Order: sequence, then C-alpha cells, then structure tokens
Amino acid sequence: MNSRLFHWSLVSALAGFLFGFDTVVISGAEQKIQALWNLSGTMHGLAISAALWGTVLGSIIGAWPTERFGRKKTLIAIGLLYFVSAVWSGLAPDVWSLIIARFIGGLGVGICTVASPLYISEIAPPERRGRLAGLFQFNIVFGILVAYLSNWLIGKTGENAWRLMLGVEAIPALIYTVACFSIPESPRWLIAQGRTAEGKQVLTRIAPEASPAEIDALTDRISAASVRQEGAAGFWSAALRRPVALAFLIAFFNQLSGINIILYFAPRLLGLAGIQDALLASVCIGIVNLIFTFVGLYLIDRLGRRTLLIIGSFGYILSLGVCAWAFLTFAGFKTVSKSIDLAEAATRVVRIDTGEAKLLPADAASARESLAAARAAYQENVPGAALPENASPAELQSLANQTRDATASTLGGKSTLVLVCLLLFIAAHAIGQGAVIWVFISEIFPNRFRAPGQSFGSATHWVFAALLTQLFPMAIARFEAGWHFAFFAFMMGLQLLWVLTKVPETKGVPLEDMQRKLGIGN
Repeated sequence: MNSRLFHWSLVSALAGFLFGFDTVVISGAEQKIQALWNLSGTMHGLAISAALWGTVLGSIIGAWPTERFGRKKTLIAIGLLYFVSAVWSGLAPDVWSLIIARFIGGLGVGICTVASPLYISEIAPPERRGRLAGLFQFNIVFGILVAYLSNWLIGKTGENAWRLMLGVEAIPALIYTVACFSIPESPRWLIAQGRTAEGKQVLTRIAPEASPAEIDALTDRISAASVRQEGAAGFWSAALRRPVALAFLIAFFNQLSGINIILYFAPRLLGLAGIQDALLASVCIGIVNLIFTFVGLYLIDRLGRRTLLIIGSFGYILSLGVCAWAFLTFAGFKTVSKSIDLAEAATRVVRIDTGEAKLLPADAASARESLAAARAAYQENVPGAALPENASPAELQSLANQTRDATASTLGGKSTLVLVCLLLFIAAHAIGQGAVIWVFISEIFPNRFRAPGQSFGSATHWVFAALLTQLFPMAIARFEAGWHFAFFAFMMGLQLLWVLTKVPETKGVPLEDMQRKLGIGN
C-alpha cells in the first residue's frame, strides 16, 4: 500500500480517536458529577448527553463546511473544537458551564463523523476502501480504550480527578490539529470545485504507478459523477430513497443495539452486576473492543460489509439475551440494584442535611421523596431486608452499601457471566456494526450527494444516541436492567431480518459505479 495514502488516512482517522475519547471519558466522571452538583435524574441525563446533542447539531451541519470549505479545513476546525471543549470541561465551575463545554466537543464529534470517513473514502482505492475507512472506527475504539485506561489511572488521584479526566483530552486534540496540516485536500472535492489540475496532482500521489492516461480517465469519471445533470432529482427525491433508507436504518439499529448505553454507563452497569472494580472491568471492555476491531478491519474487504453485519447480529442477540435472562432471573442482581438506588438517594439527602448541596426547597423535597421511594423499593425487593424505622439518611446510606458489598461478594460466577456477555456484545459490535457503519454510509451515495448523505446518516445515529443517553438515567431508575437488555436483544433480531432481506454488498465497488449497483437514477 502507498505509505503516504496510509498516512493521510490515519491522520484523518485520528479525529475518530478524539471522538471515542471524548464520548466515553464521561463514563468515569458521571457519578462524581452527579454527586458534586446533586443532580436530579433529568439534569444528570442532560449533563451526560450534552455532548451528544452537540453531536446531533454537528452531524446535521457537518455537510456544509465539508462542502463549502473542503475536507481538510473542516478536519482542522474539528481539532480546535475538541481542544476548547477539553480545557473548558476541566475548568467548569458549575453544571451549566460543563454542559456548554461538552456541547462544543459534541459539535466536533458530529462534524468529524461526516468529514473523516468521507475524506478517507474519497482518497482510497476500491479494493482497500473498507480497511482504510475502517481506520476511523479503529481510532474510535482506541480512543475509547485510552479513555477507560485514563479514567482508571486518574480516578485514583483525588477529589477533583474528574476534572483531569475531562481536561487531558486537550493534549491529543492539539497533536491531531497540527497533524492535519500535513494532508492534502480530497481529489474528488477539488475536481468537483473545478480545481481539476490540483485534483490530478493528488490522484497521482495516491496512485504513482498509474499512467497519465489512467489518471485522466479517472479524473473524467469523477468529474462526470460530480456534475448534476439537468433535471436531476435532489437529495430527498424518490431516486435516492434506497441509500437514504439504508443510511437511516444502519444508524438506527446501531444505536438500538444499546452500544452507547453500555459504553457511557459501563461502570454503572458493571456495578449493578456486582463487579467491585467497575472502572478496571471497563478497561477490559475497551481492550476487547480494540482486539475485535482489528478482526473487523481484517475481514471487511474479505467477507464484505453484509456478512459482518450478519455475524454481529447473531453475537448481539446471544449476548444481550443472556444478560437479560441473568438480570431477570438471579435475585442477587436485584438486591445489588436496589441497594445502589437506596445508597444514592440517601447520599443526596445527606449532602442536603450537611449543607454540602445547595438546592431549592422543591428540589430538596424531591430528594427526600426519592429517598422514601428507594427505601420502600429496597424493603420490597431485598429478601430479609431490615431497616430501622427511624434510621437517618446516613444510616440508610451505610446499610445499603453494606448490603450491596455483601451481596456482590456472593454473586461470583453470575457476575462473571454478565461480564463475559458484555465482552461478547462488544466483540459482536466491533466485528459487525462498528466496523461497517461509517464505511457503508460513505459508500452508498453518489458523489454529488455524498456529503449530505454522510451528514444524514451521522445525524440519525446521533439523534438516537442522544435520546437514549438522555432517557437512560430515568429509565434505569424505573425498570430493571434485564428489561433494557431484553429490549435491545429484540431490536437486534429486527436488524438481522433487515440485513438478510434488504442490505446490499458494497465490497470492492468503485464509488462512481455504486450509483448503478443501487439502482439510483440521475
């Protein structure tokens, strides 16, 4: 492979590293943030999902700078957004400041899911496009692993560790921004802008073995595919209904697997399974994600996109189904869950009583009502639970933590089963949806609609990611974890049916020929 082509692809894909780091680093800080500012379930969800709402906006508008200013300048701007977000998040004096800072980082994530896969798909030869575009997903996964490791290491540094967790991202953001100056502009964008000579120069650097006649022929094909014919339909026309539907559904099913819920709330979910060092177990999730992303990248141009989606679907259904069964069957998990709920509710009231948390009277009253509800649920669901009638919030907090720890120590293999299933889930995602989604969306639209098509698929992905993350803290307080896993398993059954009946194979098809393969008219 052309070494400079790999270098350009890797630099662009480093936006994915920051994407993975930025979106998952919050998992190590979210419980501390909730306790620090005594957040309700709604505010907690907003604080954690703020980056995702920024991502939604970034993915919606991402096509505009990518088309207007070019892929390279957009990638540079993304790095600056990450840098500002990281510094601001680490210094945030209150929850609203943190929300704004995380929102800015989310803008960078959303725009990068448009610009980076698009750039790589436009410089990569057809036979290597899957692996090169897959570098974006590899870097997402690598960023996730580094975030988990960083959280685990920094988490031991003291009371304000969460600030360093969020702020340390400024270092890779600065490195990435500088590196982007070393890559050329996309030749397809240059040719579409009428800068044909510059586009030819980049094509020659990409394929130095090609003859001048071959470069001229490729330039002519790109130019013809980039020009909208008179009377040609627009993006929302019936002519593009198939790629639009494919982009929407692959993004929809990606999120309805529960992947972002499991990644963002990994320490919390592992804690519900009775795993004591949840941050360390999260590192295991990151390692498995990285290893099987390698497997997915190795297979994507060999087995194809559709086959990987089928393999991943079966892995999803098995792992999520067993997790649902375990959480709904074993009473010990329910005891741990209700103990955690009671301890968290009691902690909020303790902070109010000691003056550590300053809340409006209505919010303080709500916290006490939540404690009463958590106490009732604990007594109803924990066998042999005995809470003194006049126990103070501090005593309830202590008793709940003791019950949680004592029960967790008896779960043994049951906790291990859940951890193994979560690791299987991550492996299935890495091989299937994780390896395929950004490559697939970047392939299925005609040249002149590739940027808005990538933006549409990315926006769909992030809208559902934000909604699920916003709702999860409230949903997990109302429904047992097992029902969440059961719902996601059901959705993955629907994904398998969709892949088997509707998804085409795009492996090895030149971008300019994809329109004919998908039956897209002018």
